[in-house]
Amino acid sequence: MVIKNVSLETVCGVTSRLPENTRIEVAFAGKSNVGKSSLINTLMNRKSLARTSSKPGKTQTINFYNINDALYFVDLPGYGYANANEEVKAKWGKMVERYLQKSAMLRVVFLLIDIRHAPGENDKLMYQWIVNNGFNPVIIATKLDKIKRSQVKKQVDAIKNGLHTVEGTPVFSFSAQTKQGREEIWEFIEEMMEQFSFSH
Repeated sequence: MVIKNVSLETVCGVTSRLPENTRIEVAFAGKSNVGKSSLINTLMNRKSLARTSSKPGKTQTINFYNINDALYFVDLPGYGYANANEEVKAKWGKMVERYLQKSAMLRVVFLLIDIRHAPGENDKLMYQWIVNNGFNPVIIATKLDKIKRSQVKKQVDAIKNGLHTVEGTPVFSFSAQTKQGREEIWEFIEEMMEQFSFSH
């Protein structure tokens, strides 16, 4: 996709009403330091529209980015940051759950996992939680440039096994440094958009 214009259109906090968008939404979930903002910026061809933060867990809002007036990227707050208290985590969970259950236009949830490590408890919980809310998450294995090419298959298999992914779940390996994986992820999104426009 040629990115002509991108804007941060809506920011939802715990008490905000969710926007009633009429275009497809693609959501991104992942642990706080997994490289979510870097992925979103790379996909949008922008240096720093999605705010990358040195303090993990800083994003505690749901951010809606309008891409070309054609679709939305929805940045869900990072989970699993150790220093957030239980009350914040509970509110965060309710906010994200409300979005997953209420959004009429959400078509896919990408779950980001650091390719260097097997999925942690938080990753497994998040995967199951998204499944329980009616979506089969598509996995993006980030930080691809940090491992040797010969290790990729082994690490991807470890992620699939660790999450007990549904058979046929796509897994994209991605590096924000080299932009490897960007085209494949866009192809997947564009295919989904085409299917949607056929069915409407």
